[in-house]
Amino acid sequence: MFALRVTALIAATMTTGLTAGVFGLYQHTVMTGLGRTDDRTFVGGFQALDRAIINPWFMFSFLGALAFTIAAAFLNPGRQLLPWILAALALYAIVFVITMAVNVPMNDALKAAGDPDSIADLAQVRRAFDEARWTAWNLVRTLATTAAFGCLCWALVMRGQFR
Repeated sequence: MFALRVTALIAATMTTGLTAGVFGLYQHTVMTGLGRTDDRTFVGGFQALDRAIINPWFMFSFLGALAFTIAAAFLNPGRQLLPWILAALALYAIVFVITMAVNVPMNDALKAAGDPDSIADLAQVRRAFDEARWTAWNLVRTLATTAAFGCLCWALVMRGQFR
């Protein structure tokens, strides 16, 4: 049982950290770089990135962070670890809701606009996407997943002290 408890906690920590890294990279690099491009490049580039991110690597991290953190909470019920794991779970649940309620619908709307070569008013499509809103919510996701990662790291430290 010890190995299963530790494995769940390590898996939760790693997948949460990977997801925090993805959101952080979008925050400080991808959106900053795309923001400096013309409308055609922004729309086409974002559409391509959004299609590419739906892959087994990302989905394992994004969904795994939630699943493994839930598993870690059930498998590590001790009062020393559980508050940290539950804090991470609450933070990640917020991230999951934001992703599904804000970022994914915005991404889907931009993809639904069609091929940039067939869009008559690319500037309007870009304005309708609202980069500032997307980036603001992504910042919340970045900070929350990073905080969740920190909570899980601390739970691992605590786990090492209280076997």
